[in-house]
Amino acid sequence: MTFKRIQAFAFALAMLFIFASCVSQDKLDRSNNKDNHKKKISQIGNHPKDMVLIYDGGVHRNIHWTAEHFAPYVSYREQNGKDKWLFDGFLFLEFKDGKGRCFASYYEKQGARQVEWKALLDNYFREGNAVMALNDQIKKVVEGTKMEVTEKKKVVLCLPEPIPNQKDWGEIHHMSMDFSLKEDRFKACKWYIDYAEALYRKASPQYLDLVGFYWIAEEATNSRDLAGEVSDYIHQKGYNFYWIPYFKSDGYKKWQELGFDKAYYQPNYFFKEDIPISQIEEACQTAIDNGMNLEIEFDERALAKQGWAYRLNDYINVFNKYGALDTMNIAYYQGGDAFYKLYYSENPSDKELYRRLADIVAKRQINNK
Repeated sequence: MTFKRIQAFAFALAMLFIFASCVSQDKLDRSNNKDNHKKKISQIGNHPKDMVLIYDGGVHRNIHWTAEHFAPYVSYREQNGKDKWLFDGFLFLEFKDGKGRCFASYYEKQGARQVEWKALLDNYFREGNAVMALNDQIKKVVEGTKMEVTEKKKVVLCLPEPIPNQKDWGEIHHMSMDFSLKEDRFKACKWYIDYAEALYRKASPQYLDLVGFYWIAEEATNSRDLAGEVSDYIHQKGYNFYWIPYFKSDGYKKWQELGFDKAYYQPNYFFKEDIPISQIEEACQTAIDNGMNLEIEFDERALAKQGWAYRLNDYINVFNKYGALDTMNIAYYQGGDAFYKLYYSENPSDKELYRRLADIVAKRQINNK
């Protein structure tokens, strides 16, 4: 072998070594980034155990979520005079603005625009309302009782669905969004998440922690190709992604593949008396089989004057039968403010029903510590 050939061979070996080192380092970097991403996601899991739904933001609503209105949800005084904390999670959501625009498909003919998305969030962080009123009520409880806040209450904000093919949503960086394009739908979601985060940081509510976002569309029909990317962005920001699909809705069993961290399955039993109690049982088994959580559902028809209290009691009884109240996170749909109405009712049976539900939530919160 000539000297030149030896030089060339040595040079080739050196280059091969350098290339192999770069590839190894790249694989190591990718692995570390992947592990760091997984670690970040695993640290996110700060989920509420009992999350009550607070509908607010549309002009059709006649409930004003002041501090006083949150009182029956924040704390509970037992008959022995002992104070207990209640719900640890509050989901603020709305599905339409009451003026002909909707925040998810099918509720209205027109999709909400950027101006409505912004107004929704501004409303939640307005002084004396919604998120800020909740914080005010917690402060009142702390100052008026011997209870301490060992953990902040968890706030989840709804995330509107960009309505497919909508053309009039608005602009981002002087570019009009076209919701026939997935990339523009995604940009709108990112804009909303960023704006919500900015409002939360500016408000800095002392007793509240923004833990995630809730996808307002209750079926996967128009979001299959979008939810995963939205989920990744939410995780990058350090938040959770929640979903509450209705009974046998499109895609409910694929909740993890879609990118959600927690899914609460709706039994949809309460609303029609011809729906048999077996539907709650089926929902419980489905939730167990698919790693889901559950939703308790009622509205003001649960008050004694309406006569539907037995249907709320059916949820509690069946959930107990299947162990859901011991093992699952629970969402509480209350129509508007039915929990509040039960608390302030003069009817003894309404007060008893309030106490039954409040006792369950308070006990679950103690066991959650």
